[in-house]
Amino acid sequence: MSQYIFVTGGVCSSLGKGVAAASLGNLLESRGLSIRLIKIDPYINVDAGTMNPYQHGEVYVTDDGAETDLDLGNYERFTSAPLSRENSITTGQIYQEVIKKEREGRYLGRTVQVIPHITDEIKKRIINVGEREGVDVTIVEIGGTVGDIESIPFLEAARQFIIDFGRENVIFVHLTLVPTVSEGELKTKPTQHSVKALREIGIQPDILLCRAEKPLSEALRRKISLFTNVEFHAVISAFDIKSTIYEIPLIYSKQGLDDIVVEKLGIEKTPREQEKWKEVVDRYINARKLVRIGIVGKYTELHDSYKSVYEALYHGGIANASRVELVKIDSEELERVESVGNYFSEVDGILVPGGFGQRGIEGMIIAARFAREKGFPFFGICLGMQIMVIEFARNVLKLKDANSTEFDPKTDYPVISLLEEQIDIKRMGGTMRLGRGESRLLRGSLIHRIYGSDVIFERHRHRYEVSNIYRDAFEENGLVISGVTEDNSLVESVEWKGHPWGIGVQFHPEFNSKPVTPHPLFSSFISACMGKKQVK
Repeated sequence: MSQYIFVTGGVCSSLGKGVAAASLGNLLESRGLSIRLIKIDPYINVDAGTMNPYQHGEVYVTDDGAETDLDLGNYERFTSAPLSRENSITTGQIYQEVIKKEREGRYLGRTVQVIPHITDEIKKRIINVGEREGVDVTIVEIGGTVGDIESIPFLEAARQFIIDFGRENVIFVHLTLVPTVSEGELKTKPTQHSVKALREIGIQPDILLCRAEKPLSEALRRKISLFTNVEFHAVISAFDIKSTIYEIPLIYSKQGLDDIVVEKLGIEKTPREQEKWKEVVDRYINARKLVRIGIVGKYTELHDSYKSVYEALYHGGIANASRVELVKIDSEELERVESVGNYFSEVDGILVPGGFGQRGIEGMIIAARFAREKGFPFFGICLGMQIMVIEFARNVLKLKDANSTEFDPKTDYPVISLLEEQIDIKRMGGTMRLGRGESRLLRGSLIHRIYGSDVIFERHRHRYEVSNIYRDAFEENGLVISGVTEDNSLVESVEWKGHPWGIGVQFHPEFNSKPVTPHPLFSSFISACMGKKQVK
């Protein structure tokens, strides 16, 4: 039987529950335990697929094509636990399933209520993940903040796990804020009220992770312990760090977080194996080289919009013993300047990430042309690859106003267009090419040398494709089609012939990058940017 850890949050949102849950999973894995992680999002959307990045950050995609919260990305980067659509639960999914069962008459005429029908469906989904053979511990992160009306059914379901599985098999970890007021004084009252609200629901936290600007003093921890009924040694200081989030598991381990967990769950204590993780953190913190990457996108104001891309770039830096500095460039600004060279004079490479919609597209095309003509390392991901194709069609093939039908449905040269089976689709959610797919690489191409393989598997999230009508013209004029689908029907990657490093991929390699195993494309890209820096 699996044991369960529920991670909740208090005082305010965005305190880092996802990183806390992932760090705890990392520590338990370092002790040889098999873990699973689940993210619960209280919003009524069925998934994150139709949500604006400014609302919710990036959409993280699993191998089986689920569009999920970005916290699942943290789970994959910090642990080796497998993830699928089962590991993402939303209010929308729960109510959709319960209403479906009611319409089918499966409740035998009974009145359908939050308790027990909604809470039973929540528990069923958690148990389906946790009770798999070989799973030791399941960590469940409940999104939102204690006190939010949307979270109440999930907290109630979590409380019922105590009854169903026994108190010795269930732990509650509560992440809360200890704010700083005038003259740097830390205040514990918000944490006290947050725990009080949780206890009113029937949940007594076993462990407190106290988020603060600086480490908590022993006196503050004792005060929090006294007013929250949490043991003193289980009041953990989750202080801000200036280095990297990958240091957080090490900070928690120094304070004995995993010792407390295995003790409370009655798990045999085994030594931690953290050498590889420590090496990653050491290489990041002590990197003496610096490389600056220009990110040309339309959602640059919000860091979480391109979260996985940024982390994969950091991983590429770790692989090259170099610190990566992100230079965020709003693509709309490039459309209004006379000389883009000024924008790129201080960067060593350019990356255009994924996205949707027409806004800022011309600025991305300008950036791609600059990189192609000036020999700048350039990495285009998803939309970024399509930008490479559009720019090449306009400025090399001389197809004036070539475009994607996403941006100009009436273009004379639709070098990017919808697949025939996508044309009449009206529903937006879950209808793109999603999840893990096979690609075949052209031998002798740069991307083939980087992967060292004829066949690769990467995750997709897009609807528009390179039009096959123009493939011959592209290849005859120097745009290498270096990757295709297994049946050769769709373009998966392109390269600029004779360019130092200009690659575009239709898939999302950032979803398969971890700090301990950086993705080869990002490692190679950072290496090329470092070479460009030396030339400059």
